[in-house]
Amino acid sequence: MSSKLYATPAQAIAGLLFDGMTIMSGGFGLVGNPESLIPEIRASGVRDLTVISNNAGADGFGLWMLLHSRQVRKMIASYIGDNKLFEQQYLSGELDLELTPQGTLAERIRAGGAGIPAFYTRTGVGTVVAEGKPTEMFDGHLYVRETWLRADLSIIKAWKADSEGNLVFRKTARNFNAPMATAGKITVAEVDEIVPDGTLDPDGVHIPGIYVDRIVKSTIAERRVEKLTTRPRLENA
Repeated sequence: MSSKLYATPAQAIAGLLFDGMTIMSGGFGLVGNPESLIPEIRASGVRDLTVISNNAGADGFGLWMLLHSRQVRKMIASYIGDNKLFEQQYLSGELDLELTPQGTLAERIRAGGAGIPAFYTRTGVGTVVAEGKPTEMFDGHLYVRETWLRADLSIIKAWKADSEGNLVFRKTARNFNAPMATAGKITVAEVDEIVPDGTLDPDGVHIPGIYVDRIVKSTIAERRVEKLTTRPRLENA
């Protein structure tokens, strides 16, 4: 069996990229972004991407890089946030956007990994979210049908991995990274630490290695704060 471990982020995505592909990119705000893999996608020059992510990074960081280089044709996301470039490209018609409620987005990704092609939810009923989608009554309530999300490639960020690809996430980074690992045809995980086999507690593994194809140690770990709010320190507190 060939090793899942790769020496550099560039090597970890080599041979996986093509124009028009769909990529899932983990992260929640600026937490858990695959910071080392995104620049390598930009450097590859691949174009017309559909990118599935909770948001698209922030000015100068994360998926913003791919928006700035005009490599993204469509975003499937739940939050535009303070990303001015994301907002500008969407409002100008340069970027297609499928805006999806955050919980629905998470469930569509989970469904993709579980092999569930569609499900029903009350979220979005009676709004633009439901336009063009089938609806059905259950127990006196109207539900809208949502479809799964799957990708040609999932790029995710984990805290620890062993050589088999068993992954452990840290706190908020688990939100979208974990289900995305299951919903990509190929999953590449960048991790803070690669540990010896047998050292991870089996009960503490969040994603088993069967879902992970390639592993690389992170080379970038800025851990930016998207919006920092402070208050004066109280005297004699």
